Amino acid sequence: MAAMKPRTGDGPMEVTKEGRSLIMRVPIDGGGRLVVEINAEEAQALKECLVGVTEEA
Repeated sequence: MAAMKPRTGDGPMEVTKEGRSLIMRVPIDGGGRLVVEINAEEAQALKECLVGVTEEA
């Protein structure tokens, strides 16, 4: 039987820098977190997308 890896558990949304990458952890419905590795350019593009949809005139 394969060894079970421990779950990181639920937690707040967070971003940490590891080397040249940014690691984004986002809580998801049903428990656990989505973990995404992005670079600085991708983070900037994500920021622009989020600002575009969250600002209302």
